[in-house]
Parts: sequence; structure tokens; C-alpha cells
Amino acid sequence: MDNAGRIADSRAARAGDLMAIIIELDVMLAKRKMKSNDLAQIIGITPQNLSVLKSGRAKAIRFSTLDAICQALDCLPGDILCYQQIEADDETP
Repeated sequence: MDNAGRIADSRAARAGDLMAIIIELDVMLAKRKMKSNDLAQIIGITPQNLSVLKSGRAKAIRFSTLDAICQALDCLPGDILCYQQIEADDETP
């Protein structure tokens, strides 16, 4: 397989990993003037796990964690979670 084929396969694999749920935790942290490390300590998770969540790399979130985040930031789940429809690529091989 040539390099272009590998790149196309890599993009196709990543496209399957795209999530329609967007985490906007940075926005709420900025509004509340709170640091990520402080939030992690308050809600009882590691700063690394909070970073995974903030970056959108998390595959899931426990309701207990979401509840703790909302309590700590005095917000609703809809303030930090958004749905953005993923456009399907119309190109077929």
C-alpha cells in the first residue's frame, strides 16, 4: 500500500472515532475563574483524567463525575456538553 493509501485509511479510522458530543469545560472554567487542577481536586479525579475529558478524548463520563463537575462549577450539564452533528463524508471509494 502506498503512502496516500495509508493516510486515507488512517483518516477513515479516525473518522469513526469522532464524537458528536463536545465538552466545553474550558469555557465554564474560564467563566468561574477556576483552574483545571483546582476542579480536579474538588471533584476527586486526577488532573490527567480531567485533561482527557477537556480535550474530548474521553469515550465516556460517569454521571457521578458529571454531577460533581456541575456542583463544583454551579452549572447544568447542558452548559458543558453540546451536541454537534458530524457530517458524513460523501466520497465513496
